[in-house]
Amino acid sequence: MNTAHVAVFSPLDSTARVDAVVRRLADAIALGLLADGEQLPSEAELAGRLGVSTVTLREALMALRQRDLVETRRGRGGGSFVRVPPDPSGAEFEVRLRAYSVGELRDLGDHYAAIAGAAARLAAQRSLPEDLAPLWRSVEEMATASGARLRRVEGRFHIEVAAASQSARLTQEEIRLQADIGPLLWLPRAGATRHDEVMAEHRAIAAAVQRGDAGEARDLAERHVLDAVEHLIELRLLET
Repeated sequence: MNTAHVAVFSPLDSTARVDAVVRRLADAIALGLLADGEQLPSEAELAGRLGVSTVTLREALMALRQRDLVETRRGRGGGSFVRVPPDPSGAEFEVRLRAYSVGELRDLGDHYAAIAGAAARLAAQRSLPEDLAPLWRSVEEMATASGARLRRVEGRFHIEVAAASQSARLTQEEIRLQADIGPLLWLPRAGATRHDEVMAEHRAIAAAVQRGDAGEARDLAERHVLDAVEHLIELRLLET
């Protein structure tokens, strides 16, 4: 199991309710951390990992089934299986963007940049050799990806950086932020030149993590997020 999966299935706090379980699993599915068709652990095992009762877990799975995010099959080879939803349409992105004011976007960007910067700094200090391969794999995937796939891979890259920090809490916060604003932040930026620049930013972050340069990794990750937020604010202003 990779480190992002560890964060997805790590225990919730002691006050967790059904909606907290639903949110954790729904975010992981939407971001592609749980693959389409992937079988979830058994109810008993999953409840134990998340630190909730089997009753709470069953209610959460029922809610996920109602949202078509999970399919349950009976009999031999049965269990609960992930169903990744269709990619949002352009109109859905516009609706989501209009829900934020410019001030809210800037404030959310500041918060996200702080999380991304801290995660990158700790990843440079703590990452293990096996943590680096997913980063470079995602960087190479982004080079040929486009559209929804590019957004998904870019979001996954940032989650992998957080996972390399060896902090479950930072990784969970990264996942939450990716689910909230990631699909908007990673909207394609105009032109092949800009795409090359963004690719270079990802390579630079991965390289700083690999060579253990904590300060550079933090600065690059913060700047990368803040640049994306500025682009998003420009889009938002065009909506007014």
